[in-house]
Amino acid sequence: MATSDTRTQLLNAAEHLFAEHGYRGTSVRAITRLAGANLAAVGYHFGSKAELMAAVARRVIEPINTAQCAGLDELLARTPGPLVSELVEAFAGPLFDEMSAGDEAGARTSRLIVRILSDPAEEARGWTGPAEETVRERYLAAFARVLPGLPPEELWFRMRGILAVAAVDRLEVHQQPSPGCTSPVAGEAARRWAITFLTAAMSAPPTRT
Repeated sequence: MATSDTRTQLLNAAEHLFAEHGYRGTSVRAITRLAGANLAAVGYHFGSKAELMAAVARRVIEPINTAQCAGLDELLARTPGPLVSELVEAFAGPLFDEMSAGDEAGARTSRLIVRILSDPAEEARGWTGPAEETVRERYLAAFARVLPGLPPEELWFRMRGILAVAAVDRLEVHQQPSPGCTSPVAGEAARRWAITFLTAAMSAPPTRT
């Protein structure tokens, strides 16, 4: 197996296993076994299991970040004062695009993002770098301009809520519904509902202390 193929196979295997079992529940041996690689391959290609986790997360998140930045650029080119709903759509829309219903890639992305948000292992959340920080800061600044009464900490809490709502909704789309429960909506309606709900959540008055 070529070096580039081995690296890709390790990323694919690690993404699948981290999404299903979390960081601590996934061993290097399990990753290399699923990838068809030798045990030393993780160290050779990534340096450590933690760096492999970071590479997996970036591979999934970077297309979302790129689309979020492009959406914000397009929005601000049209108007210096966008609506909250327009900012929410620019931020949340790429999450729905990358976690589309009906394909296994979308399901894996959904599971991995939910795992990153909820995994207690620091390695599952310590993968971010300057690129992710730039997206976060740009959207924080844009939301702060249209929601000037919100403290920065509460604003970031609400933005994290956008990530959580989108990821959990898409995850449910890919899972079998429980008996007697309504199946989640997989199409454009769910996206519109999410934008409406999240716009209202972002626009709510600051929480009184």
